[in-house]
Amino acid sequence: QGDRRAQRELPILCAAFQAVEDGKLSLGTPITLQRGDKKGGSGVLKRSSLGMVYTNRELLEAMIVHSDNTAAALLVRQLGYDYLQKTFVRLGLRDTVITPEGFQLTSRHVTEDNITSPRDMAYLLEKIYRRELVSAEASDQMLDIMKHQKLRDRLPRFLPIGWEIAHKTGLLRKACHDVGIVFSPKGDYMICVLTSHDVTYKNAKRFIASVGRITFDYYGRREVFSSPRSS
Repeated sequence: QGDRRAQRELPILCAAFQAVEDGKLSLGTPITLQRGDKKGGSGVLKRSSLGMVYTNRELLEAMIVHSDNTAAALLVRQLGYDYLQKTFVRLGLRDTVITPEGFQLTSRHVTEDNITSPRDMAYLLEKIYRRELVSAEASDQMLDIMKHQKLRDRLPRFLPIGWEIAHKTGLLRKACHDVGIVFSPKGDYMICVLTSHDVTYKNAKRFIASVGRITFDYYGRREVFSSPRSS
């Protein structure tokens, strides 16, 4: 079932790379930061000077690595909500919807919020991992960007030394989550934890980190599936 969640950047990342494949978007196109482009909340572009130029590749990196709301808005403006929604369906997503109202950063209730599901998030992660989303090259680029995510207060918090994670966090309107792919010495696995409603962000982050630790401990003692990425 779909539910109200804050996750929007991962589906946008995937749709953007599909747009590159479709010839609708170029990663090298320069985008100039103009008055009115800056958005509040998380991110680094909001502190940039007007007139600064960023490529779409840099916007994608900022959106994923720093959860940059300004970068996300600039990408959505280029792609359009209609293209994004059609592409979500085309990529195989069943529950994911983003709307102009849902994209607002207000903490108050909105009528048409963004929705997704753990199933959709896991589906995207598995397709990326298996190098099957858009193309092998695009999947590799998306995975590389996700490996540089800076927020470490949820799934990576108790990650064992020597393990790696490619992930994306989200936080908005009582929704807090983290979804990712863990690369361990014994094999790789996906983990998606989405929370919402009657929890504080502090408790949600603590819960996600604890689920991550339990999962790390479990897989640290077991052989998990071998990587198909070496083939």
